[in-house]
Amino acid sequence: MSPVLMIDASVWVDLFRDGSGNRRARLQSVIGDQDLVLSRLTEMELLQGTRDEREWGLLSSYLSSQEYVEPSVSTWRDSARIFFDLRRLGHTIRSPLDCCIAQSALEAEALLLHRDRDFESIAKIRPLQQMFLDWES
Repeated sequence: MSPVLMIDASVWVDLFRDGSGNRRARLQSVIGDQDLVLSRLTEMELLQGTRDEREWGLLSSYLSSQEYVEPSVSTWRDSARIFFDLRRLGHTIRSPLDCCIAQSALEAEALLLHRDRDFESIAKIRPLQQMFLDWES
């Protein structure tokens, strides 16, 4: 059985910007028949990037139909610990939200599909199942 697939905002943003449809085809080939989930933080990141009311409405409607991984009581502390542990090793994560998204993926035992190198740093200190999506492969 394939793991659940969590798609990070970094993938969605690239996908939304692609006018050719090539990235959509690539993403569909990677997804296959895997179950998809999102983090509420990814939802927030996507919505805050909308350009106008029309785009907000379309995206909000789409996102409301998706499956979400909800944070647990310990998600926040465990996320802070990821940030803390990496900082102590000399690695700076650009956004603490990435630590929260990674922790949510860990708790859901999901494969995190992304285009953000911070997740690769997190995977060096946590058993995060992650895959950097190369649009050209």
